[in-house]
Amino acid sequence: MKQPKIKIPKTLLETIFDAIGITFYLLAIIYLAMVFGGLPDRVPGHFNGAGEVDRWGSKMELIILPLVGGGLWLLFTVLEKYPHVYNYINLREDNLEAQYRNGRLMLNVLKNEIVLFFSMITYSMIQIAQGEAEGLGRIFLPVFLGIILVSLFVFMFRMVRM
Repeated sequence: MKQPKIKIPKTLLETIFDAIGITFYLLAIIYLAMVFGGLPDRVPGHFNGAGEVDRWGSKMELIILPLVGGGLWLLFTVLEKYPHVYNYINLREDNLEAQYRNGRLMLNVLKNEIVLFFSMITYSMIQIAQGEAEGLGRIFLPVFLGIILVSLFVFMFRMVRM
């Protein structure tokens, strides 16, 4: 079944989430730009599952996370405009708009969670490079994965219930 295209205006909640995500993203970039010249040549390049630095690299590598985070944010923003191409469970004519809104909100939430985490990691990498911290901490990875998985579960649950 070819899913119909319908125009659904962006909600206030999606706009608020975007504003929060972009604000933290821009703050991370501004902070990186402000301290970049004073950073040591070696900065954390990778972390193990316990949040400990397991590879050091050039400070130029600090630019990678904001680029990837910004790229993912843009990609998800484009995908939000096409909810009719997503895969749905239980899609019917009477719940079409609600399913599209739910799918689009799911992408919006995931996109902003990802950009927030990338911003946090960028900030943490700078702190570690400056000797202000030792690692991300043991709970960073479980919390990150937990938030993403709980978000997915909530939206999938909502989709099935519609």
